[in-house]
Amino acid sequence: MATTYSQVHLPSQQPELPLQDAGATAVPEELRYVARQPILDAHGKVHGYELLFRGSAVSVAFDGDSDSATRTVLDNTIIFGVERLTGGLPIFVNCTREALLGGLVKVLPPQHTVLELLETLTPDAALFKACQELKADGYSIALDDFHWHPDWDPFLGIADYIKVDFSSTTPEQRAKLIARIGLRPIRLILERVENEQELKQGRREGFTLFQGFYFCRPQIMENRKVPANRLVHLQILQAVLEHPLDVKKVSDLVKREPSLTYRLLRIANSPIYATRQAVRSIHGALVMIGDEMVRRVIILAAAAELKGNRPSELLRMAFLRGRFCELAAAGSDRDPTEQYLLGILSLLPAMLGVTMKSITKSLPLRNAFRPARRIQRGTGDSRLA
Repeated sequence: MATTYSQVHLPSQQPELPLQDAGATAVPEELRYVARQPILDAHGKVHGYELLFRGSAVSVAFDGDSDSATRTVLDNTIIFGVERLTGGLPIFVNCTREALLGGLVKVLPPQHTVLELLETLTPDAALFKACQELKADGYSIALDDFHWHPDWDPFLGIADYIKVDFSSTTPEQRAKLIARIGLRPIRLILERVENEQELKQGRREGFTLFQGFYFCRPQIMENRKVPANRLVHLQILQAVLEHPLDVKKVSDLVKREPSLTYRLLRIANSPIYATRQAVRSIHGALVMIGDEMVRRVIILAAAAELKGNRPSELLRMAFLRGRFCELAAAGSDRDPTEQYLLGILSLLPAMLGVTMKSITKSLPLRNAFRPARRIQRGTGDSRLA
């Protein structure tokens, strides 16, 4: 009996709402959204889900800054819980250069995560090295909206999936791509499948996985955003710079911040660590996930919370400055992680809407940080001195 794709049954799991801190003051709750769209095989069985950024319950498409969207999806995936979003099936996540080179994607479980390289990325040596390392860690690699170019050839050797847009390619282009792939063990996904005729054509051409409105439109899922304490975020950012990590100190700070408590317990009890017993304490979670994962989760969460409702360009520039300072640290015998934080904090006044002078005294910075200041140039540029 032929499968009726328009009637394929999809899991309708909804994420549970996070527990509220009983001692916290009631504040207006904010909703978080993530959309998921299934990827099906030729028999109508769900192979996995692509997670998509959505800013509201009525958003039908993404329109905004890619870096900000990727960070939000990563953070939301922690809050929602991978297992509740996909029921154990693979998740496909759009990845920007920042997310790949900066290791932000490592907050997701390798065995369940497919990292989609956006078509807008520049396929250079740095990106290839980052993808090789992520592949070695157990992540799968997908080339999204793929159009062949010689610079992408090395990536064919590490790709697990190639996604091709039916609407933007011709049968001849798809045939040449499949011939170029040859015997490589790459699974082909045909995107933007709108009707049964396109599905049948894709199957004839050799595609084995399919995605599009013909099967299912992206389903928007919502969850409550756990209220955040900005000052505690700043204090924790400073604490995670210590080497080795002072687990007790960080644990005490995290206990004051429900949103971080929730994220860390989510990670510790996720499939990444496959624990036999539930991790119920913050101290246990910190020990379980390790220093580097703690730093990634906290930096990702804190930066997003500090931005608040300010323009996403501020957060993009903050991460860009952080990355610049991190790379520059190698030539100045400074701690890369500490310099990364310094770069992010340089835009703190714009994020919080106050002057640096008014908040410097309250920032939990060590003495070597305090002399840093912004010097305005005649061109309008600024730098840290």
